[in-house]
Amino acid sequence: MTKKPLLRERREHEHARVTYVELFFDLVFVFAVTQLSHAVLAHPTAEGVLHAAMLLAAVWWAWVCTSWITNWLDPERVPVRLMMFLLMAAGLVLSAAIPDAFGRGGLAFACAYAFIQVGRSLFFLIGAWGEKSHRMNVGRIQAWVTLSAGFWIAGGLLEGEARMIAWAIAIGVDYLSAAVGFWTPGLGRSNTSDWVVEGGHMAERTALFTIIALGESIIVTGATVVGMPWTFEVVTAFASSLVGSIAMWWIYFSFTAEAASEAIAEAEDPGAIARLAYTYSHLVPIAGIIVAAVGDEWVIHHAAGHTDFKVAAAVIGGPALFLLGVLGFKLAVFKELSRTRLVGLALLALLIPIAGHVSPLVLSVLSTLALVVVGVWETMILEGRRRA
Repeated sequence: MTKKPLLRERREHEHARVTYVELFFDLVFVFAVTQLSHAVLAHPTAEGVLHAAMLLAAVWWAWVCTSWITNWLDPERVPVRLMMFLLMAAGLVLSAAIPDAFGRGGLAFACAYAFIQVGRSLFFLIGAWGEKSHRMNVGRIQAWVTLSAGFWIAGGLLEGEARMIAWAIAIGVDYLSAAVGFWTPGLGRSNTSDWVVEGGHMAERTALFTIIALGESIIVTGATVVGMPWTFEVVTAFASSLVGSIAMWWIYFSFTAEAASEAIAEAEDPGAIARLAYTYSHLVPIAGIIVAAVGDEWVIHHAAGHTDFKVAAAVIGGPALFLLGVLGFKLAVFKELSRTRLVGLALLALLIPIAGHVSPLVLSVLSTLALVVVGVWETMILEGRRRA
């Protein structure tokens, strides 16, 4: 074992790049996001949406915790790469089990998730044993993921509401753990000031996951129109979907992503910002992108006619979740409440009373216009700052 086993070498004023093995690892989660959107399409009920939300929470947590680990470990080292490949295999099982996770595939999903969480932390505990600060931190993490894994596997063995309750407890344990600093009896609590975070790396990792979600929405749009007649309604719905995805990309990447990396690098407690901005608040815009993709498919298939509740909820709710998420992200990083994004949410709220009186196509175009207004407004503000 080397003096600094498996850890990234930190160089002052140097951005730790995202490695190719991390990008390769992310491919599994392209599949996972696609499975989640298809799960909502297959079960557009309150229960189906709740199931999808719980599975998304698990998928996101598995991915973001791995991103934290590769922020500390060096993915260029062979043992770390092999660990990533094992996690990919488990992630593929987890993704494949999503459609039937609340049926016969529950135990497969739970075991794959538990393997990712417990195995990754155990690997880090061994790989960073020579560093006391990491050893204590990961020891606490190991205790929490082991507790969570017990509830996940128990839920996989149960059925119906019992499974949902067990998995809800498991998700609660997962999401509470970082919030309380992984406090563990006998080991104490981790302080965010002790979490060495490379802000540029975390910003780039979460930005890439956002692209994964946006890419999945474009794939859904493209796959939906295949074989359909190119009528005015279909072409307009297709255009609205694509422009909506571009607008979400524009809002996220025109300013926030790069500036957040710099803000975290200069912060007194980068760990606290990264925990709130990347570990927690980033899940909301991802959920918004997935919901918007579901709405796009429904609109393309049924552009004319009456807008029912599920279509209205997806077409308005998807962009609203996205704006709410990037609003919270900007607040967490810059301590700034974005006026443009608040206006975007207000514009979407104005669509609620008229949703049942216009066609799905009209509602889609109007919700896309709300996103475009936010994107154009923020671009004008940014250009004004650059000229000043």
